[in-house]
Amino acid sequence: MAVKLKSTNREDLTKSATKQVRNSGRVPAVVYGQGKEPKSISVDSIELVKTVRDEGRNAIISLDLDNSESVDVMLHDYQIDPIKDELIHADFYVVNMSEEMDVEVSLRFEGEAQGAKDGGVLQQPLYTLQVRAKPSSIPEEITVDVSPLEIGDSLTVADLSTSGSYKILDEQDTTVATIVAPDTLDDVEEAPEEGDKPELVDPEAETLNEENK
Repeated sequence: MAVKLKSTNREDLTKSATKQVRNSGRVPAVVYGQGKEPKSISVDSIELVKTVRDEGRNAIISLDLDNSESVDVMLHDYQIDPIKDELIHADFYVVNMSEEMDVEVSLRFEGEAQGAKDGGVLQQPLYTLQVRAKPSSIPEEITVDVSPLEIGDSLTVADLSTSGSYKILDEQDTTVATIVAPDTLDDVEEAPEEGDKPELVDPEAETLNEENK
């Protein structure tokens, strides 16, 4: 079920008006997609942040367009003020609930790998996966149990199990987790210091020195 979010139309798009919108605790936004003309709106900043935090980035939102109609949307993009760390703009994309779409889904490990217990290091080269699914079937995240992994083991996309309601688009041989052996560089014999290097002798120079004696 889509979570609801109310919006207000924005008619005045000047900088001063946009600043007033932000000062009032709202986020300027645009809604578009599925042949719909782009529409400038604003939404409550706290409500939007709470929705994304509780439901996830790929949540389906039933957006109330100033009480005139509701459309199913996803948060397509957003901008954060790097200084104030505040949400300053959002893009909502209208989705067709009966059509598949491609989205990015977070990858999360669960459990403690046996190899890590034995001194190895768990590496995660991939933190998101490309997924194709209908909007209502998009997973909030994909979890992987890494507890059976031992030193030298690895997992690829092909090893991941899915529910059948979505498809992972990444290459099957893409590594998602691996356990590497502990660092053994300390066991390598150290190279001699600069002053310990043997002096190189030029044989010809040595012969000349002998002749000049």
